[in-house]
Amino acid sequence: MKVAAVQLVSGADLAENLAQAQHWVAQAAQAGAQLVVLPEYFCFMGHHDTDKLALAERPGQGPVQAALAQWARDCGVWLVGGTLPMATDDPSHVANACVVFDPQGQALSRYDKIHLFRFDNGRESYDESAVLSAGDVPTAWSLPEGQGEPWRVGMSICYDLRFGELYRALAADVLLVPAAFTYTTGQAHWEILLRARAIENQAYVIASAQGGKHDNGRRTWGHSMVIDPWGEVLAVHSDGPGFALAEIDRTRLRSVRSQLPALQHRRL
Repeated sequence: MKVAAVQLVSGADLAENLAQAQHWVAQAAQAGAQLVVLPEYFCFMGHHDTDKLALAERPGQGPVQAALAQWARDCGVWLVGGTLPMATDDPSHVANACVVFDPQGQALSRYDKIHLFRFDNGRESYDESAVLSAGDVPTAWSLPEGQGEPWRVGMSICYDLRFGELYRALAADVLLVPAAFTYTTGQAHWEILLRARAIENQAYVIASAQGGKHDNGRRTWGHSMVIDPWGEVLAVHSDGPGFALAEIDRTRLRSVRSQLPALQHRRL
């Protein structure tokens, strides 16, 4: 099965962001991708954290979810909608939610980011908890492939990548990581962490990132990639919009898990 990790440089114009995302989803589908993963905040990166509150959607309602459903139908792909702001009971906070759509445009699964990023090195500072409400449910879903065994797909978002226990709980064949890693943290840790999650879980990792200089002055690391269960990087898109395209193979997954049955050797 071909998969694509789409990379964007989203800004503060919702319509423009959606147009760019639609373009790259279509391009990935034309290249043969059956599973397409958009990055975190693909639809909007405002000038202030609170800007996203005005765009909060309810489940099954709103222009972002409608667009994702339409793209999935039009392109005939399984589409992972990066993240979008989803309304909560607290009007001052939203969930950073990832919604998955099947090729018929039906919402199949939703995951709310569990771990909220906070960072301050004296030059740049972030605290997602100021406007985001954390999720608390590890989420996985089943992706059929022809007449064969379905893939178990585990969900995560950006900062979740630093918490290996989440991935153990997912027990998945494919791990998704839509992200908007900062340039500073991404340069230091992005590929190392992604390859570690692939190796220790003997799973494919599809990591779709923001990658460039944004309207709000933020710079993201990019380097969207697909990694195999041995930790080999199969494809990478370093900077700017585009996508990393690669094949995931059930035989390869079984081979790695059979030759080194580490998952069977766990004691804790």
